[in-house]
Amino acid sequence: MKLLFLVADGMGGWPLDELDGKTTMAAANTPNMDMLASKGLLGTCRTVPKGMAPGSDVANMSLLGFDPATYHTGRGPIEAAAQGLKLDPDDLVWRMNLVNISGFTEDGTMYDYSSGHIGTDKSVPLVEKLQAELGNDEFSFYPGIQYRHLLVHKGGAAKMESGLNIRPPHDITDKPIAADVKEFARSPLMDKLMRDAEKVLAGNGTKAVSIWPWGQGRPLILPPFEEKFGMKGAVISAVDLIKGLGNASGMKVIDIEGATGLVDTNYEGKVQAALDFLEHGDFVYVHLEGPDESGHMGSVEDKIKSIERFDSRIVAPLLEKYPLDQASYVITCDHFTPIEIRTHDATPVPFLMTSPRCIASGVTSFTEETADRAGIIIPEGHEFMQWVLDKIG
Repeated sequence: MKLLFLVADGMGGWPLDELDGKTTMAAANTPNMDMLASKGLLGTCRTVPKGMAPGSDVANMSLLGFDPATYHTGRGPIEAAAQGLKLDPDDLVWRMNLVNISGFTEDGTMYDYSSGHIGTDKSVPLVEKLQAELGNDEFSFYPGIQYRHLLVHKGGAAKMESGLNIRPPHDITDKPIAADVKEFARSPLMDKLMRDAEKVLAGNGTKAVSIWPWGQGRPLILPPFEEKFGMKGAVISAVDLIKGLGNASGMKVIDIEGATGLVDTNYEGKVQAALDFLEHGDFVYVHLEGPDESGHMGSVEDKIKSIERFDSRIVAPLLEKYPLDQASYVITCDHFTPIEIRTHDATPVPFLMTSPRCIASGVTSFTEETADRAGIIIPEGHEFMQWVLDKIG
């Protein structure tokens, strides 16, 4: 029996007046998820442990069955695992956005955490320039995709920089950065790096005017997924975060040409990759970033569109190949990304699960409300994977 985890990042949200009190998830036309909800179990899962920030790093780690309280060291180390960087145990790895700010001053504002969703073809040369001009025995810059890159501080895990509390840039869109500028200033090393980087990036013709290191930590180590759960698995995603979790746990990481992390992505390529892997594998984790990015952008239209495309271009074709008597499905999101706040929220996420052994719920739709009303609650997100396997039998 195959198991498919289909994850629409940030799909959950709050009711909106402009949608007559519906969430974007409830307003979207999702006949395939609604059908699955009627034939399976619904519930909610707390993917973000209490006391931890509601990030995709923590939430997806939970969904894959690994306790963030034990294994999470930071966002940067997970993405470094995606790139297969060779790191020492005492290295400090930062996730590094290219951002658009008014200026790196206490009067500055974070205009855009993604530099206008800068393309990889434009961002990589900028990171390479940063490495050429600022890279040294202590700091190394590594290009990733779009606005998402890495900064490695050699031996930095044992230094004060590991304790800097820098906010994720997507949490402070259109907000002052004074608190973060002051935090960077606690380290003369990081303060100088930020100001030097701003000079290197000046006048490059894009919206990327500054770097923004955050989510720092020691290198990530996870136990093998196959040994833990007895399944040969793969992850399919546009983002390094998911690829890093897959690499670190020994899963197959499948790169999809044309996967962008936005509303317009290669849906068909993701489906085909999942089908190809399932010919010999047991488990696929298909991740779609679009709803989350739409939430960060505050776009109701794009969020609804991305949820509908998830249903019609991910869920539907997989169901056609693997109907309910041949596979079990879990459909969920990692966290809420409500339009109103344009960032993540730790509300327990809705999920649906189907298997031949499930008693049909009989509900007519899959929404935050119907999942909450079902009454099934998974209080510890990292236990959800085993709960699903126990239900499947």
